[in-house]
Amino acid sequence: MEVNRLFDVIYFQQQHYPQQVCLATKNDDKWKSYSTSEVIQTSEHLAMGLIKAEVQPGDNIAVISYNRPEWIFTDFAIQMTGAIGVPLYPTITVDDYAFALQQSECKVVFVENKELYDKVKVAAPGLVKDQKVFSFDLLQEAPHWTNLLVENPASELKDALDHRKFTINTADLATIIYTSGTTGEPKGVMLSHANILSCVEGVVEVFKAVPPGYRTISFLPLCHIFERSASYTHIRLGTNIYFSDMESISENIKSVKPHYFDTVPRLLEKVYEKIMKKGYELTGIKKLLFFWAMKVAEKYQPWSRLSWPYKIKLDVANTLIFSKWREALGNNIVFVLSGAAALQPRLARIFWAAGIPIIEGYGLTEASPGISFSGMGPGNYRVGCVGRAMKNVQIKIAEDGEVLAKGPNVMQGYYKRPELTSEVLTEDGWLHTGDIGELDTAGFLKITDRKKEIFKTSGGKYIAPQPMENHFKQSLLIENIMILGENEKHPSALIVPDQESLKDWCRLHRITFTTIGEMIINERVIRKYGEEVEKYNSSYAQFEKIKKFRLLSEPWTIDGDELTPTLKLRRKSIFRKYSEVISSIYSNQAST
Repeated sequence: MEVNRLFDVIYFQQQHYPQQVCLATKNDDKWKSYSTSEVIQTSEHLAMGLIKAEVQPGDNIAVISYNRPEWIFTDFAIQMTGAIGVPLYPTITVDDYAFALQQSECKVVFVENKELYDKVKVAAPGLVKDQKVFSFDLLQEAPHWTNLLVENPASELKDALDHRKFTINTADLATIIYTSGTTGEPKGVMLSHANILSCVEGVVEVFKAVPPGYRTISFLPLCHIFERSASYTHIRLGTNIYFSDMESISENIKSVKPHYFDTVPRLLEKVYEKIMKKGYELTGIKKLLFFWAMKVAEKYQPWSRLSWPYKIKLDVANTLIFSKWREALGNNIVFVLSGAAALQPRLARIFWAAGIPIIEGYGLTEASPGISFSGMGPGNYRVGCVGRAMKNVQIKIAEDGEVLAKGPNVMQGYYKRPELTSEVLTEDGWLHTGDIGELDTAGFLKITDRKKEIFKTSGGKYIAPQPMENHFKQSLLIENIMILGENEKHPSALIVPDQESLKDWCRLHRITFTTIGEMIINERVIRKYGEEVEKYNSSYAQFEKIKKFRLLSEPWTIDGDELTPTLKLRRKSIFRKYSEVISSIYSNQAST
């Protein structure tokens, strides 16, 4: 069968390789699974319930939930009725919900739990009053989603659903995804079935050797286009999807033993940081072997011909050190997909050397999301790059260095915002990505920064903060960092300490760790961070070096509005929150 609509992927799986475990989630420490047939039946019965509830083609329906099978059931059911899915992040504010629900005029909302129900109650009281809000958890306040399920449907209702599905075209609008809003007000990105399926089929072509029955663990938010598009790809390939929250990810990976999973660079950085912390805790010969193995790994070049001396060293490092890394990931990993931002080349080499290949891709919501993608075979991956253009996608670099993309993946536009659409889409279909990049002679794309994030000092020198921030985050003492200095004499930084690493350092240096608030004003701690800054400053020209910094006591989080759901910095929000701290950096006070 042909896959022309997003919900076709589940029927494709049923026809070609039906799975006993299509979706799975953990309830009371036990995995509960749903077969391909069960997913189809539940989705169809929910779709018929929506039809009975007078949901019409073109109606907008919101889903606000963390990853769980009900998310997928609801997503497919919405599509089958011809309605438009509007996924919203569970972590955004009431004001954000009010904006999205009002602008999209959602007719029905599905929420996961009471906390989210209470937010929607404030953001859209009319929907709650009319009982158009359904919950995935059992709540006293809201009707359960299963109330919509039609048991033993009459033939007329089945015919009505079949007619709805038949009339849905691949070019029809499938979803409106509100951007995470790293800059400015969120915008509703309109994506058709064809937009997203172009990315799905592009990835399937690269991974056509992936056999049905592989297992993956899903923990990135499904409301983000990266994981959502990936979920359709998993189903299309016949991969078994196990849902997990972030708190249980390590435990669940050991249980599921996935063959691959999707992640973002910041999470890989956190894994690396934990590994390095354990390395520093070792003593004697074990510590020497650990750091020797790391130096061997840093020189690794994927798919290159290895010299015999290097190969012997790498085999020893894998046996003694890296085998434990693979064991922590379930000992089954064939590859890891990394997207949403560029990965530090050093980390890529280390993971590849450890037998954990990292396949990088690049894109954005407006591109459904895929623009470029790496492959597994020789010549299909290059360290420091995010792959070549995906199937049927064109990439070019504008005169100012911005990456432009064109293809079937490019959005229909911003919902009810034609003026903003015209700012990013040219008349002949080229999408302005907002990223600065380079294309090498082999067609590999390298992303160097965000166009809007590059700033100029008062001396006229341009600073690209993102690669610098990634470089400084190699320090185990730095959890997060934002570099600033537009129209100032020099770059400076806000630094969020890694509290566990700082506690370890304080213990080793006989400093009593009281509170993070007291530690960041401790002279010895400030001096240590100054040494860290100078260490990483050595890689940069004089005009790029960080001259001053401030240590912050509060971590940056999604809930705190400092990070997007894919853990990128919300710069405007951070600037706003720490405006006084930033002002003090550039005052005449002599300080670090």
